[in-house]
Amino acid sequence: MTNEKNIAIEAKNVNVYYGTKHVLKDINIAIEKNSVVAFIGPSGCGKSTFIRCFNRMNDFIESFRKEGDIIINNKEIYDRSIQVEELRKEVGMVFQKPNPFPKTIFENVVYGLRIQGENNKKTLRETAEKCLRDAALWDEVKDDLNKSALELSGGQQQRLCIARTLAVKPSIILMDEPASALDPISTSKIEDLITVLKKDYTIVIVTHNMQQAARVSDKTAFFYLGDMVEFEKTQTLFTNPQKELTQNYITGRFG
Repeated sequence: MTNEKNIAIEAKNVNVYYGTKHVLKDINIAIEKNSVVAFIGPSGCGKSTFIRCFNRMNDFIESFRKEGDIIINNKEIYDRSIQVEELRKEVGMVFQKPNPFPKTIFENVVYGLRIQGENNKKTLRETAEKCLRDAALWDEVKDDLNKSALELSGGQQQRLCIARTLAVKPSIILMDEPASALDPISTSKIEDLITVLKKDYTIVIVTHNMQQAARVSDKTAFFYLGDMVEFEKTQTLFTNPQKELTQNYITGRFG
């Protein structure tokens, strides 16, 4: 039995539709605080749709409709009383393609704080340094904070986007294929970073790379055609899956 106090995200009987298309079917999952959970499965199986429910990114899609409850830190996040801007501070997101703003490295990191009205130079400077350190980027950029973020390599840009996410102090970080556009060395740095960050954050990662899921996550959920087929400790899911469909996917018979 899972201790409710230790749950960061819980989905109860979640169904999602785009118009008449039923894209997520009766999903139930509880994600523990300070853990890394990976969502795996073939393209179009609902992984990204599901992770985007957690910070209401799907609200931008006109035909989107959800049934069931998604509870984050004990609040139903689709309740009318929830302010989406506040939710997105609590639940940060790192996208597949690095998306730094066309500003300096420093201004990228403190962007969220400035929007919140924080203009104290000392606070901004200290936050920028801390977040760049936490994102394992400080040593590479500390002498170039006024350089354009767009001049950084892809891997550095992705770590900068993680630093920018950390600056507004979320408790949960969503990562949608965060390393798929990166070279192997940059990918390795992002994976190392995920392992370090879970001390302070709950992390949910969508990945097509099963080796990556095996390396970084505590638990893995396998999705197929809108169903969550299996959710288990990562090592168990990869070495002793309970469902034949999971076995067939992880052994490369389809996908």
